[in-house]
Amino acid sequence: MTFRLLVEPDADTGRWSAIFPELPGCATAGDTEAEAITNAQEALALWFEPVTLTLEPNAKLLELSLP
Repeated sequence: MTFRLLVEPDADTGRWSAIFPELPGCATAGDTEAEAITNAQEALALWFEPVTLTLEPNAKLLELSLP
């Protein structure tokens, strides 16, 4: 699966921002464009790590995948 990554310089910080528009909260930055892209790869992997959930007695946790 491929994701779009928006990489642009941030005039306020002098760094590069990297944001995945379709993944809320999945963003990072770097001192260079290349560093921002490298950091984005790590952020993407972390965004998809499962979290611990406490389920109600009648709840079901399912896994789905995209074709």
